[in-house]
Amino acid sequence: MKQWLSRFCAACLLASLFGASAAHAQQQATQGIYTCVDARGRTLTSDRPIPECLDREQKVLNPSGTVKALVGPTLTLQERRVLEAKNKAEQEERARLNEEKRRDRALLIRYPRKSVHDKERAEALAQIGVVRQAALNRVDELHRQRAIIDQEMEFYKTDPTKAPPSLRRQVAEVTNSLSVQARFIAEQDAELGRVNTRFDEDLARLEPLWAMQLEGSVDTKARTSR
Repeated sequence: MKQWLSRFCAACLLASLFGASAAHAQQQATQGIYTCVDARGRTLTSDRPIPECLDREQKVLNPSGTVKALVGPTLTLQERRVLEAKNKAEQEERARLNEEKRRDRALLIRYPRKSVHDKERAEALAQIGVVRQAALNRVDELHRQRAIIDQEMEFYKTDPTKAPPSLRRQVAEVTNSLSVQARFIAEQDAELGRVNTRFDEDLARLEPLWAMQLEGSVDTKARTSR
């Protein structure tokens, strides 16, 4: 009995495969086989119009291999280029949107609430503020040193070139240090501006995301309460 069932199942499988193969062969016989030589010189065949040959003639063959029909170019070369440029632009736009979604998800993970965003902004600004204040303190110290040096230079007001080399060197060193500190403080001020701009841009993006998130949670609560 088991052998009979096994043979019966095998026969059914063969019949199914034969039927599918016959149906495919019948479909090909009805539609024909498309063939063409693409722009790279490759000979391509298919049971439907070949995308790589839309800009050139395609032959439709009978099962015997004879030419059943000729299909002219669907697109001119210029039209093909326009289509390819359009497809490329669409791919780039999809990539841009996917990158925006990825960035939005990362922002929400990092800043789930405005309070978290505000705290991180304050900490970032505070760190820069500490460094900037240290530079300002150094400037105050240099001005005190410069005041002492200027008092000594009063003796050589009529002819500063007669001042001792060590005193002139101190004047040059303090002047140079003040210039360095001024540039450093300006850099810190610029960094404060960059940090605030970055947090402002993130906040502009986060506010609608927080609103959507809040709306979604409200909708969820409303559904669960019904």
